[in-house]
Amino acid sequence: MTSRRPYLLRAMHEWMTDNGQTPHLVVHADTEGVDVPRQYVRDGKIVLNVSYGATAALLMRNDAITFSARFNGSPFDVHLPIQAVLGIYARETGEGMVFSETDGDPPPAPKPTGTDEPKRPQLKVVK
Repeated sequence: MTSRRPYLLRAMHEWMTDNGQTPHLVVHADTEGVDVPRQYVRDGKIVLNVSYGATAALLMRNDAITFSARFNGSPFDVHLPIQAVLGIYARETGEGMVFSETDGDPPPAPKPTGTDEPKRPQLKVVK
């Protein structure tokens, strides 16, 4: 199964936009594949305004979020792998969603026990 995270991010972004709020992403900037202006990274994280007014060509795919934005007047093409996004919130209210490392991701496959047959329960008669 695919990760739920990109679907939840798109839904929250749409909900915030429809309600006149400004969506912001919290991103773990040290994740491989993250391309953001490094001078705005604090404590390994960056907060990005992803409203339609602040971005150009915003694309929220299942594997990554990409857009162009201006940082201190200079254009920059941003690339965010989905797993690097830690949360999304509305600037005006703080409402949103925070992900843990595994939130929104499919659960890991169960580990094989060595046999295909489940163990039978053992019952004891107690007097």
